[in-house]
Amino acid sequence: MKTGVVFEGGAFRTIFSCGVIDALLDKDIFPDYMIGVSAGAGYGVSYASRQNKRNVKIIMRYCNDPRYLSNKNILDKNNRSIFGLDFVYNTVPNKLVLFDYDTYDKFSGGFLCAMTNVETGKPEYKPYLSEDKEMHVLRATCALPLAFPKIELDGVPYMDGGITDPVPFQKALDDGCDRVLVVATREAGYRKKPDKKMGMIAKLYNKYPAFQAALEGFTQTYNAQMDMMDEYEKEGIIKVLRPGNTAGIKMMDKDKRKLLALYNEGYNQTMRRSRELEEFFGGK
Repeated sequence: MKTGVVFEGGAFRTIFSCGVIDALLDKDIFPDYMIGVSAGAGYGVSYASRQNKRNVKIIMRYCNDPRYLSNKNILDKNNRSIFGLDFVYNTVPNKLVLFDYDTYDKFSGGFLCAMTNVETGKPEYKPYLSEDKEMHVLRATCALPLAFPKIELDGVPYMDGGITDPVPFQKALDDGCDRVLVVATREAGYRKKPDKKMGMIAKLYNKYPAFQAALEGFTQTYNAQMDMMDEYEKEGIIKVLRPGNTAGIKMMDKDKRKLLALYNEGYNQTMRRSRELEEFFGGK
């Protein structure tokens, strides 16, 4: 039996997933396969490296640090992102809150990152490899339109994987996982409403018509995937951990009180369901 864990993105709302990760590590629940998208991948790799509390330390320490997140960063011609890319993907993991590359390499399943090929407008999946010390693959999966520049990998431009595969549970199943745990960052029943701003953003990428179409169809893509996820959950094909209510918590929310409460919700919910998860994963 092959087990997998899938991490949805959601910027700082992904701190819920960080709580889930720490509880899974405390209970020594560890899958054969991991995949994430956007911040779900950015923080999810710390599960593969078995670094308990690493993610919450980073978010609590740096969410209000302008080197990490600030509108000023986007004005830097060498950065062009709301995030300080070198700070987030180089300084933090290599100097401040160290990423354990050696332990990460011991996880034979690897960690797949979903991203969107800007030229084709289709999702692609690339493993994060430890030799990528500046974490370019993680930058690509997290590259939100407007908030990031396009990230090139081998000469191909990529942006956030959540645009075309918001929660890649189907990829996990297609890759042979028999049991899949999805760590979502929105409450049950959440669906996106039509957003005029997405259409306006899409127009900025008119040089890439396939990507523009993907942006214009994002709401429909997301909602259809949520419908499918609900069906799979009802059929017992997957299990889902999700917050109870994310109203009032923005993607880039810097309120540490709210963020810590969301982290604790993820941790406590996972601990309550740990026996169920152990049985689901066949005693792993």
